[in-house]
Amino acid sequence: MAKDKSTKKKVRKSVLKGNAYIQATFNNTIVTLTDKEGNVLAWSSAGSSGFKGARKSTPYAAQVAAENAVEKSKPYGLMQVSIFVKGVGPGREQGIRGLQSAGLDIDAIVDTTPTPHNGCRRKKPRRV
Repeated sequence: MAKDKSTKKKVRKSVLKGNAYIQATFNNTIVTLTDKEGNVLAWSSAGSSGFKGARKSTPYAAQVAAENAVEKSKPYGLMQVSIFVKGVGPGREQGIRGLQSAGLDIDAIVDTTPTPHNGCRRKKPRRV
């Protein structure tokens, strides 16, 4: 009575060019690797790399997170990335260096940090 279930083998697509997104906040650094359409291939953060507390917000933690993300994307064959950096945290530069040292070719580096055009309304002046 047992049915023969033919299970499909999961096909990993080969991606040569992609995007790398580095979100560097004051508390953590998140590195995401995607294909050109934006589908996530692999991601890593300083917290998921084993750093806790104040050590998450260090440049070294950002470098380790970038190297872990590249290691996770190895089965896809990712070779060349365009990097999009967002945020003003301490892991900005070191995250880029981590991607480079892990063996990825860097196509372009774009800063996508949001800047306020006028910002919030100012506090009213104090009466004397």
